[in-house]
Parts: sequence; structure tokens; C-alpha cells
Amino acid sequence: MSSPNTDRAVRWLAPVLFCAGVLAGCADADLYLDRRDTISLSAGDAVAANIVAQTVDPWPRVAGNRNIAFNGDRMQAAGERYRSGKVIPPKGISTSSVEFSTSNTSSGAAGQ
Repeated sequence: MSSPNTDRAVRWLAPVLFCAGVLAGCADADLYLDRRDTISLSAGDAVAANIVAQTVDPWPRVAGNRNIAFNGDRMQAAGERYRSGKVIPPKGISTSSVEFSTSNTSSGAAGQ
């Protein structure tokens, strides 16, 4: 037979050893970071980079064309008009192709 002191020591030692074994798995904080599926710790946004690379560009191809045809003489004349304060007002600012003149015909229209 075993002595009562040995039984008490076994009952006390078993939970202590169990808790020590469970906590031993948490001892190494770098263990999780060492077993990642990435090349380095900064390689975590590969999925986001792939999504951006495969996104359709909403701009047409000609939007990136920096070689825009222009008329230099016309641009120079516009700059001179702007500097001298002789800006030509636009002719037709409406969406209609018919041009209307502003005249005072309100006295004749009210009597009819």
C-alpha cells in the first residue's frame, strides 16, 4: 500500500504538471510568426496587390496620350485677348440650334 502523503502529492502534482504542459505551448511568442505562409513578415498584402493588378482600368487608352494636337497661333491670340481684357463672349451657350434675340415684346403679348 502507498502512504497517504504519497497519494496527496500525486493528486497535487498531476494538475500542476498538466497546467505546466498546457502553458508550455504558449511560451514561445515567435512560434506563430515563424510558421507563417509568407516569404517575409511584410508580404501580407499579396492578395490586395493581385486584386488591384487585375482590376479593369476605367479610363480609355487615349486618356494617357500626352501628345495633344493644338493650334499655337490660336492659343497665342487667346492669351493676348485675355491679357488685354478683350475676351470674345461665346455666341451660342444654349443647347438649341435656333438663336433667339432678346427684345422687349412684353406689351404686345399681354393684350392677346
